[in-house]
Amino acid sequence: MTEAHRFDPTILREYDIRGTVDDNLSQRDAWAIGRAFGTILRESGTTTACVARDGRASSPLLEAALVKGLMACGIEVWRLGLGPTPMLYFGTATLEAGGGIMVTGSHNPPDMNGFKFMLGRKPFFGADIRRLGTIAGDAAWCEEARGKVEMRDLLTDYVNRVARDFRPGRDLAIAWDAGNGAAGEAMARIVKRLPGRHILLYEEIDATFPNHHPDPTVPENLADLIETVRREKCDAGIAFDGDGDRIGVVDGEGRILWGDQLMVILARELLARRPGETIIADVKASQVLFDEIARLGGRPLMWKTGHSLIKSKMAETGAPLAGEMSGHIFYADGYLGFDDALYAAIRLLSILAASPTSLAAMRAALPAVVNTPELRIPCDEARKVPVVAEVAARLAASGADVSDVDGVRVRTEDGWWLLRASNTQAVLVARCEARDDAGLDRLKAELATQLAASGINPPF
Repeated sequence: MTEAHRFDPTILREYDIRGTVDDNLSQRDAWAIGRAFGTILRESGTTTACVARDGRASSPLLEAALVKGLMACGIEVWRLGLGPTPMLYFGTATLEAGGGIMVTGSHNPPDMNGFKFMLGRKPFFGADIRRLGTIAGDAAWCEEARGKVEMRDLLTDYVNRVARDFRPGRDLAIAWDAGNGAAGEAMARIVKRLPGRHILLYEEIDATFPNHHPDPTVPENLADLIETVRREKCDAGIAFDGDGDRIGVVDGEGRILWGDQLMVILARELLARRPGETIIADVKASQVLFDEIARLGGRPLMWKTGHSLIKSKMAETGAPLAGEMSGHIFYADGYLGFDDALYAAIRLLSILAASPTSLAAMRAALPAVVNTPELRIPCDEARKVPVVAEVAARLAASGADVSDVDGVRVRTEDGWWLLRASNTQAVLVARCEARDDAGLDRLKAELATQLAASGINPPF
């Protein structure tokens, strides 16, 4: 096929391609994605690519069509099979492939699916993804050639590499929940290599997610893990999202540690060994994290939300550790610098095994703050960026203390509030954090005033 192909524009997202199967995402789309990405690979001077898939019912057919599109560009495709997204990242890096594509719907509903990309060791996002649409729409494919395909079982190598960095100490009791997602088999294999007592939940990969939705940032999805931790008197509980690149953690009392709280614990251990290092967190993270990094002699760097943006900033700055509120944790300290929730779990358990202090005590020792959850405020796609710009202009005119790294993050005597335009949805994203409830109410009122001034009715 050499004719042009047009994607539904809604599936070309900022960080990946994502759609509803047999609605706006088809096998023909998958073929065109492979053909367009193969064209980019050929332009970059390479002819090799890794491909892997998650456990969704639609993934085998989409993966097969994708591979055919790549092969039509003369690409040698190394098919890694079923596993978590970090296995694809690991394979692309260690096999020194020219690129990598993961077929995954991540934490989205079962009828959705999508594609995540690497170009060499670098993330592939934003304008890169939009260019796939341009190549397909203009039929600007590279000259057709005959590629080849080879099956490569990387799961064992990946599991061995992740487990290798566990540092034994005191034995731990840990509950694990894969949510029937693509990390299940890797999780079960890794646990077999660990000392201590381990309870596994929902490690069977099941495309229907029969037990709960695989998104550990939603508290109700952690209910079974929390109950297990309490019943079994575990030291901690670990959960993964649908493709294993985001982590959720609960302490021994069943309390959730959010991404920024987990990052405090990880940063303390790293800075004790590597003082003065830069540690990156996204703009939604607590001020507690940035202050703690500075207190420990590190250099905190607040950056834009988005796993591809964080990975790019890590490479630019040489930062050994980064994290997002969403549970993406990135280690370049002894590892490969991509978001890998299974690897982050191993690093956390090594910290706990070496410490006489429990995770619950570590969490309790964090400075007390009160905050809102992430607030997602509906806003027309055409208005979301202008609204943030209007708010920024008013704040600048008032002399407010504002960071414009990603939207506006405003510091006051009470704490801070954030407003940014979502990269993936027609919503504004907001968050507030203060030392007490009264301060939080004042911050929310300030945010509401700014939204109202731009014609947005705040939902609080």
